[in-house]
Amino acid sequence: MSVRHINPKGLHRSPAFSQAVVVEQPTKTIYIGGQNGVDADGKLVGSTVGEQSRQVFRNLRTILESEGATLGNIVHWRIAVVNGHSFDEGVAAFQEVWNREDPPPAITVHVVAALNPGFLVEIDAVAVV
Repeated sequence: MSVRHINPKGLHRSPAFSQAVVVEQPTKTIYIGGQNGVDADGKLVGSTVGEQSRQVFRNLRTILESEGATLGNIVHWRIAVVNGHSFDEGVAAFQEVWNREDPPPAITVHVVAALNPGFLVEIDAVAVV
């Protein structure tokens, strides 16, 4: 078994966390840390759940593509959305990027009191290749 911590080019690098962890056995499992609506420089993109969700999905795609995977390889994701903000815009952003031929992943949604200042949504995921 092999465990690799990855921080693909095009994403913000932090000394506090890895963007994803890849576990390779007979199948490869990718554990993706919570993604926020931040660009490669770590700057927040957008002030709405929809704008931030679109950036989250770009980040997820970047991580997955760095490992030869797609959004369709995601088997589970956990979504945190700040209380008082509807996740409807996030669902719309999901529908823009999800291939409708792929079965949707299992999803857990948490409404939280707060995230980092200005952050409205965070998504972590598990993908199997």
